Amino acid sequence: MQKKLLTMAVAGALAAPCIALAQGSTAPGSAVEVYGTINMAVGMFKYSDTTTLGGTTVPSVSKMDVSQGASNYGIRGRESLGGGLTAWFQIEQNAPMERSDNIAITPASRNSAVGLQGGFGNIFLGQWTTPWADLDALWSVGTVGYWGPVTSIIGRRETTGAAPNPNCVNNHSSGGFIAPGVPAAGLVCDAIEAGGGIGHPFWRRASQAVVYQSPVFSGFQAKLLWQTNDSKSVSLTPAVGPATTTVANPWMYSASIQWAGMGGRARIGAAFDNHKEFTTIGKNDTGYAIKGGYNFGVVDVGLAYEKNTYKAAFSDCKATQYAIALAVPIGQGAIRASYAVAKDIEGTYGAAPAGSVAPAFGPSTCGGLAAVAGPAAGLSPSDNGAKQYNIGYDHRFSKRTTVGFGYAIIKNDPGAVFTWTGAPPVQDGANNTPFQGSDPSTWFINITHRF
Repeated sequence: MQKKLLTMAVAGALAAPCIALAQGSTAPGSAVEVYGTINMAVGMFKYSDTTTLGGTTVPSVSKMDVSQGASNYGIRGRESLGGGLTAWFQIEQNAPMERSDNIAITPASRNSAVGLQGGFGNIFLGQWTTPWADLDALWSVGTVGYWGPVTSIIGRRETTGAAPNPNCVNNHSSGGFIAPGVPAAGLVCDAIEAGGGIGHPFWRRASQAVVYQSPVFSGFQAKLLWQTNDSKSVSLTPAVGPATTTVANPWMYSASIQWAGMGGRARIGAAFDNHKEFTTIGKNDTGYAIKGGYNFGVVDVGLAYEKNTYKAAFSDCKATQYAIALAVPIGQGAIRASYAVAKDIEGTYGAAPAGSVAPAFGPSTCGGLAAVAGPAAGLSPSDNGAKQYNIGYDHRFSKRTTVGFGYAIIKNDPGAVFTWTGAPPVQDGANNTPFQGSDPSTWFINITHRF
């Protein structure tokens, strides 16, 4: 009986998309489709040797790797409501084509929402990439497959990550404290909200989001995303002992304006983000970005510039990233190349201002380096920048299938840990974040198929 029920349940789950498609094809003014992208690569991956700021000696390692870059599948649909109004939905998740133990497979783990679209624009609720992140479509023409700056340096996407809720143990890169002398409560927060701590990535997919996208007027469009303060907390004081939570009200917004013209050859956009209490209670992290490009015909050029300010307890920590991307068309393919830089995070390292109380966990830090070694050890906590180079060729066999090959490398400073989304485990065979100063690189062959 149990086997029969299980068989029926599996059959029902597999048939659900077909049923949805059938319903969409018969309902007037509506449509439902299944879609996705399979993005895979095989190649030689290497992490160079290094001696970390903590003094650990780490030998180099080379390994063959099959990896997937943001492979996904989903279902989306639209329904005409009349009067120029349309209802729509999208549910998208990762497709763990390999290393599934390291990849979230929760339904709706990627861009997923429900909304209404009309002459006023598009407004929707759910979880979505921010307007800041969406600007990368304007300039990132220089990547074959996914070994490029958008999945590493730009947006400070792959340094370290933690949830912004200050009551989470993984909130602060200084380790285990969410305010001077106040330990974290020990919770591990929703990874989809990820990105707290000094140096958190500004490329993000915001959950609990309300999003508005304006209509396009003469090539211009504005976007606004607000992530609600659902992690707001109050103090819980037991009968005996200190308070068990920290009073906080974390939330964020992201806004952009972009323009495309001259038949799509010219495009430019600017974004501004405000992340309240992602790093320090009572303070806001802010950043702006300018990104765009121009297609000259013989070459398509993209440029990106970002400036982020993180509010540490006793200093402002400023991070700058910039990049250039090129695509040179050759027949049905293109040579693609990028160069990207993440500068050292600038800030006031060491002692707190006169008259203030220093944090219990040590001196104020930018990038979390003082927590590892500290200025007292004679090491510079400012060596946390990186450079990335990548070049390759891809060939489009059809609108759906592309095959390419290339080389990419990230040159990390002694205290930096930049890598790419989807990189294989490092020297210890378990973690995906490089040891400080270790340089990841890869020779690869890539295939992308869209359906």
